[in-house]
Amino acid sequence: MVDKTLSADEVTREEAAERLRALADEIDGTEAASVRTGNKTVDLSPPESIAYEVGVRERSSILRGQRETVTVKLDWKPPKTTEGTEAADAE
Repeated sequence: MVDKTLSADEVTREEAAERLRALADEIDGTEAASVRTGNKTVDLSPPESIAYEVGVRERSSILRGQRETVTVKLDWKPPKTTEGTEAADAE
């Protein structure tokens, strides 16, 4: 099953930086990372090691003009939980 939640806004440079810092703070913590996207909050469980990728694309089009895009991708497999662990966490 694939669940994909996407949020797209136009924000100021300052707001974009604030959102990136908030995401970095969530990932840097030791607990689950809560990520707000649109009207939904998703709890993620990043492990100690995370795949990190940054891509930059520069395009020039006669009709659309110049455009620059930065994509940041973080990818990981969440830690496996066992039924005993889940039951202990629920108590």
